[in-house]
Amino acid sequence: MEQYTVKEIQALLRQIDDEHDPLLEAIMQDERKSVQQLVARWRKQKKQEEQAKRQWEEMTRYERQLYEKGIEWIAGIDEAGRGPLAGPVVAAAVILPKDAYIPGLNDSKKLSEAKRETLFHAIQSCAVSIGIGVVTAAEIDEINIYEATKKAMVKAVQQLSPQPHYLFIDAMALPIPTPQQSIIKGDANSVSIAAASIIAKVTRDHFMKQLAKRYPQYGFDKNMGYGTRQHLEAIRTYGAIEEHRRSFSPVKEMLEETNK
Repeated sequence: MEQYTVKEIQALLRQIDDEHDPLLEAIMQDERKSVQQLVARWRKQKKQEEQAKRQWEEMTRYERQLYEKGIEWIAGIDEAGRGPLAGPVVAAAVILPKDAYIPGLNDSKKLSEAKRETLFHAIQSCAVSIGIGVVTAAEIDEINIYEATKKAMVKAVQQLSPQPHYLFIDAMALPIPTPQQSIIKGDANSVSIAAASIIAKVTRDHFMKQLAKRYPQYGFDKNMGYGTRQHLEAIRTYGAIEEHRRSFSPVKEMLEETNK
């Protein structure tokens, strides 16, 4: 083939989608090390894209079954913050369009913070509707975390417009009349639930980072309210604030010790 510069070959590779493209085969004949590295990078990228497409296909099977029945607005629902010692529990409900494609979408717990942030914005740009439900630490203490989680989820669904025809929920059933299906490990098996898990997690993390500015001694921007050693030491030293869940161990026991 005609001798191209490495920069020109880099531009040509961006235009190639098919591994059997004659242009790619010609580029592969170029023995320059820098060109071979570009080809290897192209192959790696294409492999990642194919894996993302396969994952998307696997994670849309529940949605496709409903689309085939004429059900259009499907909301995935998930929560973040059931386990921490401080902060609210946050639920999200997300309706994605039929033609959505957000490669890399997965259970928020399996993703880095940077990847979650990127997907958070991608979901916001793509979604038909997003609803957020928040239940405070005080409410959690009053009605327990399980009931608080359900309450947050119902709040999230109520915010959706249009209202969904069907709900996919991660291992829970909601006391509302909308038809629904509970999916075990739903955030790894349904794109709708995975989208909700990312929206809920990032929304809650943003809240905890803001809370850390008011109460830097607890390290909420790092621990997100979970019971790390540094967080527990801070509770012993400074006591609990209104955002601490006083019904949760070991906060409950630490407060009882302090009040003796």
